[in-house]
Amino acid sequence: MKRMFILVAIALFTAGAVFAEEAVLIDFSKLTADTEPNQDNVPTQNERTMMDFSNVAGGSFTTEQKAVMKTSLALPNWDVVLASSSRNVTNQTRSYVLDAPSKQFGKVMGVRVHFPLENFNSWARVQPPFEIPAFEKQEDSKVTRFEEGYGVVKNVGVVKAVAVNAYGLNFPHGLSAVLMDATGKEQVVFMGYLNFDGWGELRWDNPNYVSEVRNRELRIYPLYPKATPFVRFGGFIIHRDPAREGGDYIGYFKDVKVIYDKAVIDTERDIEDEDLWNIIQDRETARKNAEMERFGQIQVLRYLEGQKKASEGEFKPSGDAEAAK
Repeated sequence: MKRMFILVAIALFTAGAVFAEEAVLIDFSKLTADTEPNQDNVPTQNERTMMDFSNVAGGSFTTEQKAVMKTSLALPNWDVVLASSSRNVTNQTRSYVLDAPSKQFGKVMGVRVHFPLENFNSWARVQPPFEIPAFEKQEDSKVTRFEEGYGVVKNVGVVKAVAVNAYGLNFPHGLSAVLMDATGKEQVVFMGYLNFDGWGELRWDNPNYVSEVRNRELRIYPLYPKATPFVRFGGFIIHRDPAREGGDYIGYFKDVKVIYDKAVIDTERDIEDEDLWNIIQDRETARKNAEMERFGQIQVLRYLEGQKKASEGEFKPSGDAEAAK
């Protein structure tokens, strides 16, 4: 039956028809905090996307310190990075991400960016707290942890279109989505402007996508051990024009979807190459370790900075200070 499907697909491709897959690259409603409660018993992390970076922290930390060296894609953990010309203490502290309650979708990503009031170009990048791993395994599952709407789509050839489900508040700012491929190369696609009210879909169609198969450049690549290509979500970029209003921008995002051509068509193989050679597994393990090391070093530095931060908000009365001596 599977062989028959492949033959039919080949016939349709020859006739000029092109099939594309649709997938949710990232669904922000899945990234709500549901584990690791704080002192107020409020969850702070997302269990599915939890990453432990204590193994790259070194041996100078205690067991208690390593126990809290965790982070996830929970929405409040996401970063807002302003353009260098706009990055001052006021603008940066007033720019952040949180999970926003939606009557329609439950929880969605809420973004606040405090742009300068002066008339000059600016931008802000909303990005995950770490580069989303592509090969992080999930127990008792054939898919990795960050697939199925958590930031990664596998077996992606050519991206045909991208859609963002966004909630506009009539802001005149532009929105771009950042996609990253298997080589780490970023593709920034401009989705459109956010000057509308309510939920709406912003869509980018690849101008270089060739729908007619006979007009494509056909190449033959070795099937093994070529790793399956993928695309992962790198974040949003919000553009502010100098002629437009500065100050606070508020926006909400539900998900990012992609339409793409498959890179490899599934076929029945006489020999299971990977079971014999383990080449792809070795490569993916090496890449995973490299991703964890890059991510872990940044998280350790953030943890150390948090430990050094002053916890006192007020000065003690002079009498208490004398008594403390």
